[in-house]
Amino acid sequence: MIADTIRITLANLPALLCIAAVVCATLINRDQHWSRRYLSWILLLAVGVDGLWAGLFHVFFPAIASAQIGWQQSPFEFEVGVADIALGTIAVLAFWRSLSFQSAVALYAIIFYAGVSVGHFVQAFQNNDYAADNFGPLLALTIARVIALSILLWAAWKQSPSERFREGYRARA
Repeated sequence: MIADTIRITLANLPALLCIAAVVCATLINRDQHWSRRYLSWILLLAVGVDGLWAGLFHVFFPAIASAQIGWQQSPFEFEVGVADIALGTIAVLAFWRSLSFQSAVALYAIIFYAGVSVGHFVQAFQNNDYAADNFGPLLALTIARVIALSILLWAAWKQSPSERFREGYRARA
Protein backbone atom coordinates (compact mmCIF):
# COMPACT_ATOMS: atom_id res chain seq x y z
CA MET A 1 0.00 0.00 0.00
CA ILE A 2 2.68 2.53 1.00
CA ALA A 3 4.94 1.39 -1.84
CA ASP A 4 2.07 1.85 -4.33
CA THR A 5 1.32 5.32 -2.98
CA ILE A 6 4.97 6.34 -3.31
CA ARG A 7 5.16 4.91 -6.84
CA ILE A 8 1.98 6.72 -7.94
CA THR A 9 3.14 9.99 -6.37
CA LEU A 10 6.54 9.85 -8.05
CA ALA A 11 5.04 8.86 -11.40
CA ASN A 12 2.67 11.84 -11.24
CA LEU A 13 5.03 14.33 -9.60
CA PRO A 14 4.99 16.89 -12.46
CA ALA A 15 1.18 17.14 -12.36
CA LEU A 16 1.15 17.22 -8.54
CA LEU A 17 3.72 20.05 -8.54
CA CYS A 18 1.60 22.06 -11.00
CA ILE A 19 -1.46 21.57 -8.81
CA ALA A 20 0.54 22.50 -5.69
CA ALA A 21 1.80 25.67 -7.42
CA VAL A 22 -1.75 26.76 -8.25
CA VAL A 23 -3.00 25.97 -4.74
CA CYS A 24 -0.11 27.82 -3.06
CA ALA A 25 -0.50 30.84 -5.36
CA THR A 26 -4.20 30.93 -4.58
CA LEU A 27 -3.77 30.73 -0.81
CA ILE A 28 -0.44 32.44 -0.01
CA ASN A 29 0.76 36.07 -0.26
CA ARG A 30 -2.53 37.45 -1.52
CA ASP A 31 -1.24 41.04 -1.26
CA GLN A 32 0.86 40.46 -4.40
CA HIS A 33 -0.75 40.87 -7.84
CA TRP A 34 -2.24 37.56 -9.04
CA SER A 35 -0.02 37.33 -12.13
CA ARG A 36 3.19 37.70 -10.15
CA ARG A 37 2.00 35.31 -7.45
CA TYR A 38 1.14 32.55 -9.92
CA LEU A 39 4.32 33.17 -11.96
CA SER A 40 6.46 32.87 -8.83
CA TRP A 41 4.85 29.66 -7.58
CA ILE A 42 4.85 28.01 -11.00
CA LEU A 43 8.53 28.85 -11.41
CA LEU A 44 9.30 27.45 -7.95
CA LEU A 45 7.35 24.20 -8.10
CA ALA A 46 6.21 23.37 -11.65
CA VAL A 47 9.46 24.46 -13.30
CA GLY A 48 12.04 24.46 -10.49
CA VAL A 49 11.37 21.40 -8.36
CA ASP A 50 10.09 19.49 -11.40
CA GLY A 51 13.23 20.42 -13.37
CA LEU A 52 15.49 19.24 -10.55
CA TRP A 53 13.51 16.00 -10.25
CA ALA A 54 13.56 15.32 -14.00
CA GLY A 55 17.24 16.22 -14.29
CA LEU A 56 18.33 14.01 -11.43
CA PHE A 57 16.25 11.18 -12.84
CA HIS A 58 17.85 11.55 -16.32
CA VAL A 59 21.38 11.81 -14.88
CA PHE A 60 21.25 9.05 -12.26
CA PHE A 61 18.61 6.67 -13.66
CA PRO A 62 18.93 7.07 -17.46
CA ALA A 63 17.83 3.52 -18.31
CA ILE A 64 14.53 3.98 -16.46
CA ALA A 65 13.98 7.51 -17.81
CA SER A 66 14.68 6.41 -21.40
CA ALA A 67 12.37 3.43 -21.15
CA GLN A 68 9.50 5.56 -19.82
CA ILE A 69 9.85 7.98 -22.73
CA GLY A 70 10.18 5.16 -25.25
CA TRP A 71 13.75 6.05 -26.22
CA GLN A 72 16.93 4.07 -26.44
CA GLN A 73 19.42 5.08 -23.75
CA SER A 74 21.85 7.69 -25.08
CA PRO A 75 24.77 9.79 -23.79
CA PHE A 76 22.62 12.82 -24.67
CA GLU A 77 20.34 11.91 -21.78
CA PHE A 78 23.04 13.11 -19.39
CA GLU A 79 23.13 16.44 -21.22
CA VAL A 80 19.33 16.79 -21.09
CA GLY A 81 19.48 15.95 -17.39
CA VAL A 82 22.08 18.62 -16.71
CA ALA A 83 19.99 21.15 -18.67
CA ASP A 84 16.95 20.20 -16.56
CA ILE A 85 18.98 20.59 -13.35
CA ALA A 86 20.23 24.02 -14.49
CA LEU A 87 16.71 25.19 -15.36
CA GLY A 88 15.34 23.79 -12.10
CA THR A 89 18.03 25.53 -10.05
CA ILE A 90 17.51 28.98 -11.56
CA ALA A 91 13.72 28.58 -11.45
CA VAL A 92 13.86 27.82 -7.71
CA LEU A 93 16.08 30.87 -7.18
CA ALA A 94 13.70 33.01 -9.26
CA PHE A 95 10.99 32.61 -6.62
CA TRP A 96 12.79 35.20 -4.45
CA ARG A 97 14.05 37.47 -7.23
CA SER A 98 12.82 40.44 -9.27
CA LEU A 99 10.36 40.32 -12.13
CA SER A 100 13.25 40.84 -14.55
CA PHE A 101 15.04 37.75 -13.22
CA GLN A 102 11.81 35.74 -13.25
CA SER A 103 11.18 36.89 -16.82
CA ALA A 104 14.54 35.63 -18.00
CA VAL A 105 13.96 32.25 -16.37
CA ALA A 106 10.38 32.01 -17.65
CA LEU A 107 11.46 32.89 -21.19
CA TYR A 108 14.16 30.20 -21.10
CA ALA A 109 11.59 27.68 -19.80
CA ILE A 110 9.07 28.67 -22.50
CA ILE A 111 11.63 28.13 -25.27
CA PHE A 112 12.96 24.92 -23.71
CA TYR A 113 9.49 23.42 -23.16
CA ALA A 114 8.35 24.44 -26.65
CA GLY A 115 11.39 22.68 -28.13
CA VAL A 116 10.82 19.63 -25.96
CA SER A 117 7.18 19.53 -27.11
CA VAL A 118 8.15 19.68 -30.78
CA GLY A 119 10.69 16.89 -30.19
CA HIS A 120 8.06 14.68 -28.59
CA PHE A 121 5.62 15.26 -31.47
CA VAL A 122 8.37 14.34 -33.94
CA GLN A 123 9.18 11.17 -31.99
CA ALA A 124 5.51 10.21 -31.90
CA PHE A 125 4.74 10.75 -35.56
CA GLN A 126 8.05 9.76 -37.17
CA ASN A 127 8.95 6.87 -34.88
CA ASN A 128 5.54 5.74 -33.62
CA ASP A 129 6.63 6.52 -30.05
CA TYR A 130 3.35 6.88 -28.20
CA ALA A 131 4.75 5.97 -24.78
CA ALA A 132 2.86 7.79 -22.02
CA ASP A 133 5.87 9.93 -21.07
CA ASN A 134 6.51 10.86 -24.70
CA PHE A 135 3.03 11.49 -26.08
CA GLY A 136 0.60 11.62 -23.21
CA PRO A 137 -0.25 13.61 -20.11
CA LEU A 138 3.34 14.77 -19.61
CA LEU A 139 3.38 16.32 -23.10
CA ALA A 140 0.03 18.04 -22.41
CA LEU A 141 1.45 19.38 -19.15
CA THR A 142 4.56 20.66 -20.92
CA ILE A 143 2.44 22.51 -23.48
CA ALA A 144 0.24 23.87 -20.67
CA ARG A 145 3.35 25.26 -18.95
CA VAL A 146 4.37 27.06 -22.17
CA ILE A 147 0.93 28.67 -22.38
CA ALA A 148 0.63 29.48 -18.66
CA LEU A 149 4.12 30.96 -18.39
CA SER A 150 3.55 33.08 -21.50
CA ILE A 151 0.25 34.47 -20.20
CA LEU A 152 1.57 35.07 -16.69
CA LEU A 153 4.70 36.78 -17.96
CA TRP A 154 2.66 39.09 -20.18
CA ALA A 155 0.18 39.86 -17.37
CA ALA A 156 2.93 40.51 -14.80
CA TRP A 157 4.67 43.03 -17.06
CA LYS A 158 1.39 44.64 -18.07
CA GLN A 159 0.53 45.08 -14.40
CA SER A 160 3.98 46.47 -13.45
CA PRO A 161 4.97 49.22 -15.91
CA SER A 162 6.65 51.19 -13.11
CA GLU A 163 8.77 48.17 -12.17
CA ARG A 164 9.73 47.72 -15.81
CA PHE A 165 10.88 51.34 -15.96
CA ARG A 166 12.79 51.14 -12.67
CA GLU A 167 14.52 47.88 -13.56
CA GLY A 168 15.40 49.12 -17.06
CA TYR A 169 16.79 52.32 -15.59
CA ARG A 170 18.95 50.43 -13.07
CA ALA A 171 20.33 48.23 -15.84
CA ARG A 172 21.54 51.31 -17.76
CA ALA A 173 22.85 53.22 -14.73
